[in-house]
Amino acid sequence: MPVSSTDLAHRSVKDLLIKQAVPASIGILFLTVNLLVDTIFVGRWIGSLAIAALSVVMPITFFVSSMGMAIGMGGSSVLSLALGKGNKEKALHTFAHQIMMTLCICTVFVVAGLFFSEEILFAFGANGAILPPAKVFFMPILLAVPFQALCMMGSTVVRAEGKARASMVAMIVAAIVNIVFDVLFIKVLDMGVFGAAMATALSFFFCFAYFLWFFVFKSELRLKLNSFTFKPKLFKEIISLSSVTFARQGVISILAIILNHTLYAEGGEQAVAIYGIISRMLMFMLFPVLGITQGFMPIAGYNYGAGNYDRVRETIITALKFAGFLSVGVFVVILVFAKPIVSIFTTDVQIMEETPEALRFVFAASPIIAIQLIGAAYFQAAGKATKALLLTLTKQGFFLIPLILILPHFFGIFGVWIAFPIADVLSTIITGLFLKKEMATQLKKD
Repeated sequence: MPVSSTDLAHRSVKDLLIKQAVPASIGILFLTVNLLVDTIFVGRWIGSLAIAALSVVMPITFFVSSMGMAIGMGGSSVLSLALGKGNKEKALHTFAHQIMMTLCICTVFVVAGLFFSEEILFAFGANGAILPPAKVFFMPILLAVPFQALCMMGSTVVRAEGKARASMVAMIVAAIVNIVFDVLFIKVLDMGVFGAAMATALSFFFCFAYFLWFFVFKSELRLKLNSFTFKPKLFKEIISLSSVTFARQGVISILAIILNHTLYAEGGEQAVAIYGIISRMLMFMLFPVLGITQGFMPIAGYNYGAGNYDRVRETIITALKFAGFLSVGVFVVILVFAKPIVSIFTTDVQIMEETPEALRFVFAASPIIAIQLIGAAYFQAAGKATKALLLTLTKQGFFLIPLILILPHFFGIFGVWIAFPIADVLSTIITGLFLKKEMATQLKKD
C-alpha cells in the first residue's frame, strides 16, 4: 500500500522506514548505476585514460546538479515540517520556490561552464593527457545538467510526501536509458567518450520527463500559478536549510580538486583513474545506507514538526540499527571481493594490482558511518540548520581535506587512502556526541 504524508505520523516506524528506505535505496542504486555503467564501459571499451577524464568531469557537473539536490533536501525539510503541521499551502509554495531556485542556479552555472570550460576542467584536475577526453565528455553533460538538477530536486519532494516509489522508478528509467544508449553509442557506433556523454545526458532528460509526468498527474502537490508568488521569508527558510547540502557539495567539489591534483602529482593519470574506480564504489556500495538515511528524513521531519518527539527518537534508533547492519555488510563485501570488483572496470594490469588495497583502506571505517549519516540527517530534518551544517562538514571539510594535504608528504599516495578512514572515525565521534546530547535533552523519554 502506498504511503501518504499523514501515514508518517501513525504507521509502524519499522514498516515506514522499510517502505521509504527500500525504494530510496533502489533509486540510489540505479542513480549510481548510471555512473558505474559509464565507468565500466569507457574503462573496458576505451581505456583507463577515459576513466580519469570521467573522474574530473563528473564532480564538476555533479556539483552543479547537486544544487538541485541541495534545494530539494533543504526545501523538503520545510515541506515535511509544513505537512506535519497541516499547512498544505506552505508546502505548495515551498515546492514552487524549489523549482524556481533550481532553474535560476543551474542557468548561471551552465552559462559559466560554456564560457570557461577549459579553465574549469583544469581547476578540477584535467592535467596532461586527461584534458582532451575531459573536454569531449564535459559539454553534452553540462547542457543536460538542468534536467539532472530538477530530477534530484524532484526526488526529495516525492519522498517528502511519502511516495518514495516514484523516485525509485525515475532512477530506474534513467539507468535503463543510459545503459541502452551507452551500448549503442560506444560499442555499436564507436562514438567513444562523446558517446558515453550523450548517453548520460539522455538519461537525465528521460528521468526529468518521468518526474514531470508524476507531478502533473500523480502528486498531492498540485501547483497553481499563485504558488509561484515569490515569498522572501520562505526563500530564506529554504536557503537556510539548503545551505547544509550547498556547503557539503561545495566542500566535496573542493575535495575533488585537491584529490585530483594530489593524485596526479603522486601517481599521474593512473592514480586519478584508480580513484575514479574507488569513488564510483563509494557511491555504489553505500547505496543501502544512503537509502535508509533518505527514507529516515521525511519520517523524522514530519513527526518533529508534529511534536511527536518519542516517535522521532524511535525513528532514529531504528534507522541506526538498520543502517549499521548494512554498513557492516558493505565492509565485508569490499574486504573479501575487492579484486573481482576492480576487474569489472578495467583490464589495465597496473590499475588492477594497485586499486584493491586502496579500496580496502578507503572503506576501512565504513562499519561506523551510519552514526555520522543518520545524525547529520536528523538535524537537517528537524530544521536545525547550524548543527546540520557543522556535522555535514566534519568529514570532508574539517578532517579529510587537511589530511589529504598533509599525509601524502609523509606517506606518498598511501597517505591519500588512509585519510578516508581517519576522517570517518573522527567525524563519527563528533556526530555521535551531538546526537547523544540531543536525544538526552530535546528527544528525552517522557
